[in-house]
Amino acid sequence: MPVFSLDPAQTAWCAELRALGAERLRPLAEKGAPGHVDRPLVAALGELGLIGRLFGAGALDLCLMRESLAQTCTEAETALALQGLGAHPVAAFGTAGQRARWLPEVTEGRAVAAFALSEPDAGSDAAALALEAVPDGDGWLLAGEKRWISNAPEADFYTVFARTTPGAGARGVTAFLVPAGRPGLTGSPLDMLSPHPIGSLLFDGVPVGPADVLGEVDRGFRVAMTTLNLFRPSVGAFAVGMAQAALEATLAHTAGRAAFGGVLKDLQAVSHRVAEMATRTEAARLLVYAAAAAYDAGATDVPKRAAMAKLLATETAQYVVDAAVQLHGARALQRGHLLEHLYREVRAPRIYEGATEVQRTVIAKELYAS
Repeated sequence: MPVFSLDPAQTAWCAELRALGAERLRPLAEKGAPGHVDRPLVAALGELGLIGRLFGAGALDLCLMRESLAQTCTEAETALALQGLGAHPVAAFGTAGQRARWLPEVTEGRAVAAFALSEPDAGSDAAALALEAVPDGDGWLLAGEKRWISNAPEADFYTVFARTTPGAGARGVTAFLVPAGRPGLTGSPLDMLSPHPIGSLLFDGVPVGPADVLGEVDRGFRVAMTTLNLFRPSVGAFAVGMAQAALEATLAHTAGRAAFGGVLKDLQAVSHRVAEMATRTEAARLLVYAAAAAYDAGATDVPKRAAMAKLLATETAQYVVDAAVQLHGARALQRGHLLEHLYREVRAPRIYEGATEVQRTVIAKELYAS
């Protein structure tokens, strides 16, 4: 199957997801408290089997889920993605005991996961992280801070990346599974532009042992990069979903809004802008699908493709949503309008899981290496 063509079953499934987002999940999201984990929404995602599908499906399925849900309920899309991001290291690198303890709870929507990589001075430069894992008997004591962690401080467990070998860069990082409630672990919420559950975590001698290691000691950077290579194209899919929602709203608005003796779409400046929005959205979608298909096929150039997909799709979504706001006028800035919501939502994906500038660096490095 060409990577640019979905089969009828996939197309029908995407339509079903959009309907679920609008009819089943959006009402739950609207009842949620801004800035907090929406546990009823997470539970619904588990009941519908969507979280479980994260761990059995490939990258293309993940992209289709995120794109489809983003078109009708961004909160559901984000809740689903965060369950995958936080728990994927457990599914891919966890011991039998770790998987048995946590994955059923995650997939059923009863436990909330979080991916704790970023720090005050180590965001996109993940190899620069400074959270210390100080040797203590046959284990370690974690000391330091994580910041801008989605689902913190309300998650039930955290995939935490800490430095076990000082001065070793990426080669001295270990991934740990840290349940909430460990002694010395505290957190506080952060008030962000878009009201998602995001916070800081403080580690004051948090004990972890060999049974908490995900993968191998000093090989945690591989855990992080394997997870990010899977999820980066799907961040692009999230962005494409938002761009598509903005585009559809703009088509409806410009086709019906009276202006200058006709409707907005009759103005060439407007119709050409809409054509540009549609073309960029489709180009981003194709690049996302291609990157996901490459991941599923085990291609060697996945880091480059994933970076390209995230770069183009997130930058495109910013352009499309901004253009949609411009064509709607003041009404799009009113609190509660779809585009006001998307305008706040669309900014963060250009930063998290590797900022746009970092994606360009990854792409250039891969190009010259080949």
